[in-house]
Amino acid sequence: MPVDQPADQPSDHPSDHLADQPGGQPSGPPADPPSGQPLAALRTGRLRRRLPQLYLGLVLYGVSLALMIRADLGLDPWDVFHQGVVSRTPFSFGTIVIIVSIVVLLAWIPLRQWPGLGTVSNALLVGVVVDLALAVLSVPGSLVLRFVFMIGAIVLNAVATAAYIGAQLGPGPRDGLMTGLVRRTGRSVRLVRTTIEVTVLAVGWLLGGQVGIGTVMYALGIGPLVHVLLPRLTVRTEPGTRRRAPVRIASGP
Repeated sequence: MPVDQPADQPSDHPSDHLADQPGGQPSGPPADPPSGQPLAALRTGRLRRRLPQLYLGLVLYGVSLALMIRADLGLDPWDVFHQGVVSRTPFSFGTIVIIVSIVVLLAWIPLRQWPGLGTVSNALLVGVVVDLALAVLSVPGSLVLRFVFMIGAIVLNAVATAAYIGAQLGPGPRDGLMTGLVRRTGRSVRLVRTTIEVTVLAVGWLLGGQVGIGTVMYALGIGPLVHVLLPRLTVRTEPGTRRRAPVRIASGP
């Protein structure tokens, strides 16, 4: 089920997490962004709606990750990697999310990616919220409640993803890396996304990150949910604002 999304606003996971999944191919790689694109995104109007939606989406995203962690049933690929790194360092989960986000942003430089306000906010805010939420949440005492946490995390994650992507203020660091590689290599979004996520999943698992039924639940559930929610939460910018042709992608984590 494809989702129409502007080429300069790719979908994000987890920290940044939507991309092409089996069942659809992008119509072509996104075009290179113009040098003024980050500022241009702020000039397209409706900031009173877009800014609160962006930050509410990022806060909810952090909470959804904390719920997923406390469910203890498995995480999405990037968070398996984050958890694996956490198990080998003295840092908190949120701190590792921020560090990895900054490292990924540095990888944008040779790819000539342009971060927007939403990109930088994603890199810094999600990790802070994750740690705050983890401080007040504990692992549920029963398996049933753990599944409730997991399902709630997936639904909340979808709402959060649609909200901050729909604000159209820049992709998250990890999806920006993906779309940059798509432009530079000419490969499909599906291939590049799969390669990145299989790599981080494998490395994260080897480091001690948790892969489980929750990983599968997230993979199967997040795409269809965002497919439904994204059109409803995408903020239309001012009439007459120049917009790029949409890229057809199939929803997925």
